[in-house]
This record gives sequence, C-alpha cells and structure tokens, in this order.
Amino acid sequence: MFRELMPLLAARTVLMTVARESGTTIRATVVPKRTSESENAAVSTPLSFVGTPEELDREFGRTLAEYVDAHQRLGCTLAQAKAEMEAAAKAAQEEAKRKTEEKRKAKSPTSTSAPVPPTEPAASANRDPAPGTTSSLFGGATTGSVESQPGGGGLRL
Repeated sequence: MFRELMPLLAARTVLMTVARESGTTIRATVVPKRTSESENAAVSTPLSFVGTPEELDREFGRTLAEYVDAHQRLGCTLAQAKAEMEAAAKAAQEEAKRKTEEKRKAKSPTSTSAPVPPTEPAASANRDPAPGTTSSLFGGATTGSVESQPGGGGLRL
C-alpha cells in the first residue's frame, strides 16, 4: 500500500484516515493536499474506500495505485492545459499587436509619395493685406473701413 503512495508523496503531502464504519467494515480515506492555494482543487479529490478488513487487504493497494496513476495524469493534463492556454493567449496578444502595427503603418504617409503641389498661385501667396485694406475670408482684399450699422449696433463691411 505505501509503495503505491510513493509517486503521490513525491510532490505533495497525503493525509490518510482509517475509521470503523460498522461492526464489520472499515473506511479508509486518502486525501492529497494541494501544494498551493492557486492549484486546481481537482488534484485534492479524496479517495474513500469502504470494505471488510479482508477486502481492504486484497484490493486497497490496487485501487490506491489506480488512484495515484489517475491523479498524476490529471496533474499532467492540468499543467499541459494551462501551458496551452498561456501559449494561446501569448499568440493572440502577438497577433493583435501585429495587426495594430500593420494598421498604423497603413495609415502613416510613406516617404516615397510625391509632394502635394500648392493650390494657390504664387502671386496670391502674400498673406499681408496692402495698407488701407482689410482681408476677406474668401481670399480677396477689400478696401474701405469698418463702419457701424445705424440702428443695429453691429458692424458692416
């Protein structure tokens, strides 16, 4: 029986309880302790076996060996699943980062494109209005002064 427990004991503490169930039967319980609070609770599922002393002598060792084997497979499966999920999350983050970089590169202007020609003729490029004139929003200069409107109190051009 203890030989079968050795693989399980290599990684964790195991609690065993033996109690009399009735006049002729015994309950033997094996509870593996979790190694950390973050470890999946499935690895601490107890094994409980009820039988006569003769049945326990005959079958408890085999049942315990099967339990330890299943426990180790579960631990490996959980570790493998966790590693696969972490790898998938990392791949998804890298893919999202790559797509973001591609979008940024597609939106940024390239240095090989031709310069955009100015839309104004060179003669009208002078931004300063001539003395005695005011500039217009629509590109031309107007002459005259700003006067107030009679009765309206506003400005007139």
